[in-house]
Amino acid sequence: MSTWTPQPAGLQEILQTIRDSTDTQGNVQRAITHKLNSFTRVPDYIAYLAYILTALPQEEDQIRTIAGYLLKNNARLLLNVSPEVAEYAKSAVLQAFISSPPLIRNAAGHDIVAFLGALEPRNWPDCLQQLVNMLDSPDPALQEAAFSVFEKACEDFPRKMDVEINGTRPLDYMIPKFLVLSEHPMPKMRSHAVACLSYFVPINSQSLFAHIDAFIACLFKRASDEDPSVRRHVCQALVLLLAARPEKLMPEMSNVAEYMLYSTKDKNESVALEACEFWLTFAEDPDLAAFLHPLLGRVAPVLLDCMIYGEDDLLWLDGDTEDTNVPDKETDIKPRHYGGKTHGLDRDQAEANGQERKRGAYGEETLDDEEEDDYDLDDDDFADEMSTEWNLRKCAAAALDVLAVRFGSELLNVLLGPLKNKLWSTEWLERESGILALGAMAEGCIDAIEPHLTTLVPYLINTLNDPKPLVRSIACWTLGRYASWCTQPISEQHKNLYFVPTMEGLLRMVLDDNKRVQEAGCSAFATLEEDAGPELVPYLEPVLRNLVFAFEKYQHKNTLILYDAVGTLADAVGRALQNPAYVEILMPPLTSRWAKLSDNDDDLIPLLECIASVTIAMGPAFSPHALPVFQRCVNIIHQSLLQYQAYQQNPDLDEPDKSFLVVSLDLLSGLAQGMGMHLESLIGQTSPNLLQLLTVCLKHPQAPVRQSAYALVGDLAMGCFQLLRPHLPAIMAELIEQLDPEPKVEFISACNNAAWSVGEVALRYGRDDPEFQQWVNPLIARLIPILLHPKAPRSLHENAAVSIGRIGLMHPNVVAPHLSEFAQAWCLALYEIRDNEEKDSAFRGLCTLVQTNPAGIAKSLLWFCNAIIRWHQPSAELNSMFQQLLSGFKHHDEAGWAAQVSSFPPVIQERLATRYGV
Repeated sequence: MSTWTPQPAGLQEILQTIRDSTDTQGNVQRAITHKLNSFTRVPDYIAYLAYILTALPQEEDQIRTIAGYLLKNNARLLLNVSPEVAEYAKSAVLQAFISSPPLIRNAAGHDIVAFLGALEPRNWPDCLQQLVNMLDSPDPALQEAAFSVFEKACEDFPRKMDVEINGTRPLDYMIPKFLVLSEHPMPKMRSHAVACLSYFVPINSQSLFAHIDAFIACLFKRASDEDPSVRRHVCQALVLLLAARPEKLMPEMSNVAEYMLYSTKDKNESVALEACEFWLTFAEDPDLAAFLHPLLGRVAPVLLDCMIYGEDDLLWLDGDTEDTNVPDKETDIKPRHYGGKTHGLDRDQAEANGQERKRGAYGEETLDDEEEDDYDLDDDDFADEMSTEWNLRKCAAAALDVLAVRFGSELLNVLLGPLKNKLWSTEWLERESGILALGAMAEGCIDAIEPHLTTLVPYLINTLNDPKPLVRSIACWTLGRYASWCTQPISEQHKNLYFVPTMEGLLRMVLDDNKRVQEAGCSAFATLEEDAGPELVPYLEPVLRNLVFAFEKYQHKNTLILYDAVGTLADAVGRALQNPAYVEILMPPLTSRWAKLSDNDDDLIPLLECIASVTIAMGPAFSPHALPVFQRCVNIIHQSLLQYQAYQQNPDLDEPDKSFLVVSLDLLSGLAQGMGMHLESLIGQTSPNLLQLLTVCLKHPQAPVRQSAYALVGDLAMGCFQLLRPHLPAIMAELIEQLDPEPKVEFISACNNAAWSVGEVALRYGRDDPEFQQWVNPLIARLIPILLHPKAPRSLHENAAVSIGRIGLMHPNVVAPHLSEFAQAWCLALYEIRDNEEKDSAFRGLCTLVQTNPAGIAKSLLWFCNAIIRWHQPSAELNSMFQQLLSGFKHHDEAGWAAQVSSFPPVIQERLATRYGV
């Protein structure tokens, strides 16, 4: 036992602060929290907390439990304290765990898990040994508590548990122990045993896989356990095995599938949910499609039945009320993440090898395995149309969505009968689940469903009149899923039968008297706006009047969604919003809200994002409203920078929220795009000077701030270059510094915007400008490694290639000598990008470099020709450059050219001949 003992005065101070923390007044709480945080600098703080938890039985259990909670949250301090303090804390929590009443034991158990996580089990082996010994304790409560600690540790850090300590692997004796305990007479012990074993599946633990057959036998034995918690963990283990080691389940798949189908219908929802996850996991793995295919006819109808609201859901949802006048609880409003704008390029859908935007069943995702995030179906994807936490209904809908993508028309063939029965049922819960299923299948089954949409879309529009709000809201969501079909400009008849009624129906739902329907209507209408784009222009006045009326009607939560819908509308219709009549309709409610919000009100953030889109769309028509908006953004930026400076000088302060700074920079970007040189008078009239503040933002430690600052540099270069130019020497030094071939994930977007903005700046300086020339070599020295780096994200390759092309267009003599280094990678980066002005200027740059240094393209001619023929409609100037270069190659060495072209893929040969006669 450690010799550490507490100082009485220090002990009293910490004890009194913990007692005070039970006071519920907010201002008292803040002071207490600050004081508790200050204790973390006391070298033996964790020993005091362990002492209060363990050695003061006379104190109330609540006070000792709070000490235990604080100890858990500060477990990382163990790594930096003296051996004496660490030893005391460790032995004290173990002692409290063994010999305390249940509440204190529970707190000590959480502390042990946190200590094991911080120290890692290899640095506290005697704890593991003691816990294993407790599994054989004659005291059932201690036995179960020890297993509970194991379960939490195995779940939180299985890799740290799977280690060798002093020549032995603890798991080598723990796994057989867990297998034996899976037969324990106490259900809780059996449940812990199966759970602990399952957590080692995803990490491919050799200690577990040495006993894999025994483990699978254990799962089959426990599959019919009377305890639902045990069955839930059996289902979870089978899901994890299917994901990590499917070959182990395949020999038994018919039995496993039967069991999982049976369990998906289990009366206990937590068991059914775990079983349903099995089908979602199965469907997500393309390699398992052949095994899943024969089961489709049985699995899909079961999933369909799982999508009906349960009684608990209906109690929780309280969905029948006309609650538009009931204020929202602040707890209903989820925190939202506001990112800065990122500059990216659209890939050509027709030839992008399936890498395309996926409008998944629950919001839009980009499927691109090279980007930072893997596609993952989680709660957020479902937030719009179903606001409860992850449950059986959502899991079944997600599984149906993935099955639809995997099997398309075959899934529809299986479900056509059951789905019709549900859609035309007299029971509203059946109808509602059928509409959800129809929406979930929208993406994967669209080709097969399309012939039926002439019946289904009018059905959905008619369903918007249903007396049940939950039916109206799911109909909104499902209409949103088919918005791209409704908005196709096929014919006047299609527009009148489907597009206009869908638009009118959703606008009616935007103004429904039920808040859930308003939310679903507003979200679906935003989807329709994105898909319809300029097709909405003839209807702008009624659309705007409806949205503006919603501002009067909505409570807090839906107002935030309404900002999104207004911003999306502005993005969709663009400069059509310049009409003075539309400005007059839209600006008063926005400016009235703007005036009511203080500079640190969280609601200002989505409003600023919304106005950023509106300013770009309205352009110069926004001028009458521009000065107060511009001045306020500059003030917010200035205040945010001062707050951050204060925080850097005193880290005890809370770190300031960067969101205000980010969205203010983004709104100024919108003003620069919308108003161009009209900004000159605003910059002159406001203080402090925006461009001086911008230079500070470029150095900000937080990547999202730099990201938005670099975007603003590019937008200022495009809109009002002459105002930016005097500040560019300081700005370019920061931009060059930011260009990194292998940025950390959180820096990728900032690096992207930096790479894009240098190209915009290069274009605005013009051909062979001596001031810009000083930066060409440093820029090229950074951009080429980005382009050549195999691990750089694709978006970064694209932006680097565009900027190299643009710098090459302006300074060909400096860049051309490097052409052979990057030509192939350059062509690979941009050949899939959609035709647009950025791509055009970049390719004109590449052609200029080839004209300057023809030998530089020799080794990359195939890639160059492939990139040329991927253009759909190059500008006249670019097309002429392609023609000259290709004809030049051919005439320079006709035999050599013919030999080289003959080795190209047929599609390239054919298009070169057809388009350019070479």
